[in-house]
Amino acid sequence: MQALILSDQVSDLVHSAALARFAAGVEFVVSCGDLPSDYLEYVVSVLNVPLYYVMGNHGGDGGEKIFPDGCENIDGRVVAHKGLLLAGLEGSRRYNARPNFQYTENEMRAKIAALSPALVLNRARYGRFLDVLVAHAPPFQIHDGVDYAHRGFKSFVWFIDHYHPRYFLHGHKHVYDAREQTITPRGVTTVINTYGARLLEIETAPAPENKKRVSLC
Repeated sequence: MQALILSDQVSDLVHSAALARFAAGVEFVVSCGDLPSDYLEYVVSVLNVPLYYVMGNHGGDGGEKIFPDGCENIDGRVVAHKGLLLAGLEGSRRYNARPNFQYTENEMRAKIAALSPALVLNRARYGRFLDVLVAHAPPFQIHDGVDYAHRGFKSFVWFIDHYHPRYFLHGHKHVYDAREQTITPRGVTTVINTYGARLLEIETAPAPENKKRVSLC
């Protein structure tokens, strides 16, 4: 199952007449945050597939429209797409006085605790907690920054180790050097910094622990 994954930076290729050709095989779209609403609405209008998103820490900056029409906010929720189980956790570490989409470590732990019953129900129904966790911020010490605003959440590391999603997709940390690591395995989970736009081939069946699971275009 192919997905178009977006975050943080408007892609000239995506925001163009070439989108339909570039993403011809895409079955759904994921946004990891900090993208303009009109950009996401354009993607949905062209591809006519579901778009699942979480908010980044800059949502609503400059008075822009916060929530895109025709897209599904999955923060704090589990959704199923053709048998694939996705959940979302929005925002970044709290680093200034803005009230929206920033969280302390304890606040993020509380969000995870609120999500946990749905994950346990998934395990009972489907034999697994989750396939894809969509976040804006990275896990602590995986693709995160040295400055406080871009430091990852320790609770995300706990989430990976306890709920074992096959993919942890995040944004927030901009990538300006092609040598920077953006794909990191942790246990059975593949953590991906989705800055910009990329196509991701996602397996629809649970993957063996030692099997390579990611194909990026």
